[in-house]
Amino acid sequence: MPSLSPRRLCLFNTTTGAPLREMNFLTSILAVRLNRKRLVVVLQEKTYIYDSNSLSMLDTIDTVPNLKGLCAFSPSLEGCFLALPASTAKGAVLVYNVMELQLHCEIDAHRSPLAAIALSSNGKYIATASEQGTIIRIHLVSEATKSYSFRRGTCSSTIFSLSFAPSLQLPDILVATSSSGSVHIFSLGFETNQRTKKSGSFLGSILPYYVNDALDPAHHHVLHNAVSAGVRSYAVVRKVDNVADSSSSEIASCRAIISLIAYNGYFQEYAFTLNSQNESTWSLEREFNLVAVISGNAETS
Repeated sequence: MPSLSPRRLCLFNTTTGAPLREMNFLTSILAVRLNRKRLVVVLQEKTYIYDSNSLSMLDTIDTVPNLKGLCAFSPSLEGCFLALPASTAKGAVLVYNVMELQLHCEIDAHRSPLAAIALSSNGKYIATASEQGTIIRIHLVSEATKSYSFRRGTCSSTIFSLSFAPSLQLPDILVATSSSGSVHIFSLGFETNQRTKKSGSFLGSILPYYVNDALDPAHHHVLHNAVSAGVRSYAVVRKVDNVADSSSSEIASCRAIISLIAYNGYFQEYAFTLNSQNESTWSLEREFNLVAVISGNAETS
């Protein structure tokens, strides 16, 4: 069926549902990213950048073989970056400015090849995980410098997804899903407040911040068995609400809404709460089987 070819990209008006245009490529499309100004199409060894309105091609990026279609895209027009793997031998990431159509930087993030990449919505931070899956690193994009290193665990695991909380400044949390079936949350806002306390210790005075962070699991919160082990899953931070302490300007607690979808067809929505004592709770707000819903609608129609 030519209409279902993986080499064909179909654009639709989401309001009317009417098709706008079809675009055909020589090889399979592995990923598509879009904002108000740019359309990005990722193939195995090439990435195309288009103007979202005219659909005229603006640039072509030759990449290393990208079999998984790994990429990250920040929707902000002020910090609109595209991240792609820069090597198949190590965890290097290429950061490209899609508004200025030029290479911004290349970051050596891991010794092993990349498994997941995410950019914050404002384009200021990039999170990466390697195929080993034990360490998640966050870099400041503007300076290509390491800001955080978090240890997910000691045993290897495949990181399926990384997602920052929406924020205009520093994202409050980063969420990750893995092949173990767990959901991991790393708190960045509280971690920033605690850095000055750690740096005053003897260990903090002789070790870089990112080494301290990798060794300190205090800001890592895990929801075990969210999905069955081995089932691919993706999590997105939809909303974060911070509650300030009435006696000071510091954050007393935060509440995040996490949406989780798994390849077995289940959609879940969790409320995650974290207080200033670093105590966290998870609450399943809703859950349903997308496959059953779709099947039921098909039978009804």
